[in-house]
Amino acid sequence: MQISMVRYAAFRLIEASLEPKPGVETLLHILQLACKTGLSLSEASNNAGAGSVLTSAARFEEMLRAMQSSEDTQQGPMASAVLMYLCSRMEVAWNEGNHTLAEFMSKKIADDSQRLALLTAPVKKYIALKFHNIGRSLLNDDSKHAPDAVGWLQRGFALLDKLPDDDSGSGISEVKVTIFLACDLCVGLRLVDAVSPDVDAADFGLVVLPTAQVNKLSNKPATARAYFITESYDRAEAVLDELIPVVEATGNKANPQYQELRWLRLTVLKRRKASESTLLDAFKAIVDHTGWSEANLTDILQELRALATHSTLVAQVHKHCIRRAVKQKEGEPDFTDRLALSIIFHCSKDDNHSRALRILDEVFTLLSETDVDFSRASVTACLTLLWQTGGRYYKAKKWTQAADWFLVGTHSFFKKNAPSCTAKCFRKAALCYIEQREYAKASTIIRHCPMDEAATQYIVFLTAFHQGLEDEAIRAIKDIQAAPDFDRRMLLLATQISHRSELKRVLLVVLEGLLKTLKLGSNGEIVVEAMALLRCIIKLILGLLVDPLANRGALIDTLVSHFRTAKILALSALEQKAVSLIQKDISWLWRTAYNCAVQGCSEWEGCGEQISELFDMARILLDTCWKSSPLDIDKESCVYLVNSIFAAVTGRVFSAREMISATGRIDDQHLRKIIEDIGESKTAIREVLSKHASDDDKGDRGEYILHVLRVFEMEFLIQLKDWERVSAVIKEVVKSGPMAVGTYEAFADLLWVAADCPVQVLQECLEAILNASLEHESLSVERFARWLRAICTIILSRNSPEDRTKAVGYIEHAVSVIQEYDSAKEISDTYTHLLARYRLE
Repeated sequence: MQISMVRYAAFRLIEASLEPKPGVETLLHILQLACKTGLSLSEASNNAGAGSVLTSAARFEEMLRAMQSSEDTQQGPMASAVLMYLCSRMEVAWNEGNHTLAEFMSKKIADDSQRLALLTAPVKKYIALKFHNIGRSLLNDDSKHAPDAVGWLQRGFALLDKLPDDDSGSGISEVKVTIFLACDLCVGLRLVDAVSPDVDAADFGLVVLPTAQVNKLSNKPATARAYFITESYDRAEAVLDELIPVVEATGNKANPQYQELRWLRLTVLKRRKASESTLLDAFKAIVDHTGWSEANLTDILQELRALATHSTLVAQVHKHCIRRAVKQKEGEPDFTDRLALSIIFHCSKDDNHSRALRILDEVFTLLSETDVDFSRASVTACLTLLWQTGGRYYKAKKWTQAADWFLVGTHSFFKKNAPSCTAKCFRKAALCYIEQREYAKASTIIRHCPMDEAATQYIVFLTAFHQGLEDEAIRAIKDIQAAPDFDRRMLLLATQISHRSELKRVLLVVLEGLLKTLKLGSNGEIVVEAMALLRCIIKLILGLLVDPLANRGALIDTLVSHFRTAKILALSALEQKAVSLIQKDISWLWRTAYNCAVQGCSEWEGCGEQISELFDMARILLDTCWKSSPLDIDKESCVYLVNSIFAAVTGRVFSAREMISATGRIDDQHLRKIIEDIGESKTAIREVLSKHASDDDKGDRGEYILHVLRVFEMEFLIQLKDWERVSAVIKEVVKSGPMAVGTYEAFADLLWVAADCPVQVLQECLEAILNASLEHESLSVERFARWLRAICTIILSRNSPEDRTKAVGYIEHAVSVIQEYDSAKEISDTYTHLLARYRLE
């Protein structure tokens, strides 16, 4: 608006400065300026200003007409100025809606042949385009104005009719074709209105283009359109069949108007329900002559989508497009990925499953043969669409169809462009066959995947599990844990699956695997979870031990191993003062360990070491509960604690005896370790007894256990011939109370049969027995007589004064015993024997 006002002001200033009688040159310039200013004001909707300027222009035009220039060079510019003035009046009138005045001006221009002959080609082209624009605007408003539009278009075409087509690149030929096609549209619209296919374009006075190319086209496009709109598809096809070869023979095959004819032919063929081969030819013509752009490809794909029921045709067109796409020139856009996605989407909607798969195989084979490189995003998009379709079948429980769609992703094309996704496709297909209960097929398919991947081994596990193959399932679980891409969630899923079956061995391995995945540390939640897993595992093992066919030895070893883990967790919790989190678990574990060990004593053959260790575990776990509790241990738990300590070392003693009996020898280091365990056990028992000294029953029982342990200790010390420690044990027993007599008796029996036992040690033991018997009044007359005789024999054999004196002392003891037990014939005989020997000596 501002520019038009500036021009208007400039025009008025120039106009005011004109001479009363300007010359030709001045009039030409001022007339041209007036025309441009008027048009500018008209375009800015300033109709009043435009009328005022053109009124002034009319005065200048009259002055120019009145002048007669004698120079030929002035004739052309004068004619051009006058006609441009008339053209401006025509355009302004049209803009104002005064169509009558506009048409009058156009006719006045068209009838002025004298001046038209003097115009240059660019001026003629300019005026012709003005006629064309107005004619086209009539068509846009209403198709009933087609006859009026033809008049405007005829006048524009007449201006260019005599001009050559190749006028130094002036574009005259293109304008001719543009106007001709607009006329063609007018004819088509008019034919539709008349619903008379026999009416020819000549009825509208349509001029015929002079060039050979346009002469051949004639008015056939309009006729074809008319036949199409009136649903005379056979006639429309006949016209197009005659027209298309002419279009194909032209040099400008990609002309948009020609492409419209190809689309029209395709539409006619569709309406006529032509065969797929005919439709394919029509599509190929469009594809071969289209410019490879996003918009054009979208048009083709949308058209194919409308033909979804013609799957074979759609596939053939896609393949033709792919061949066209791979032959593109460098720098042109590549749409092969979009075509691949389109055919996948089309096949996913096909009701014929086998046909859809066949089409996809053909398309991907073509892509593989053409050596097209897809980007990672494009390959991922294709695979995602395949997986979505397979997933849809999977949800519908159509397992076989789902597997087929997943297997499409294993085509060689994807192996080349996305090798890592191939295994995923195989696994998805195998899962489908597992759901279908075709486990043999699932096993065959999963073998195509790398076996060092956890996901693959998980499918192997499922396949073996559903077939009841325990060993294979267990092996797969172990391979899952060894894989670099191991994910703990796989074991959680395997736990859920195994729990619902009778394959307890598999469940055991899975739970053990879960336990190994826990990062034990200061995290209380992890410790709680670990304890829960241990309880489940131990319960499961105990259930398996009931089976007479179970591998009892391996299960017992596994059981002990898990109790070891529980012990470590309990001790760690005790150190961190977090036993309260797992108090109930520890309580359950020590009781279970104790009961298992007790049961094992009667049922588990050859498992002495394991039974002993279970008693040890029970002791440690119970001791942990004791130390973490603010209350003292109860009497019942005290009994279990002492029993566990005693039973653990007793089991090792019995195992050592069995080994000695079987082999006749045993490792000294092993014996020393048992002796060390006995010493630790005695210390632990004393500690327990010291805290429960008021309980006489438990105290007597504890002392009895201590004496038994001393006997075990003496037994192995004799085996090791460690006579110094034997003497130390004997001295220890001297202070151990009235129960020591029985212990001494056991010592004496052991030393008596020991061939290498020094006499001094035996004497020391016998003397301790006699002293203890007399001191605690715990006398067995028969044994007393035997021990007394042995001691005196040993002393008298040395025949030293001290020994004789000591022998007299023992005889005096014997006299006192005879006096107390006057019927003790054994002692009397012993006394008589010793007295006779003494006298002899």
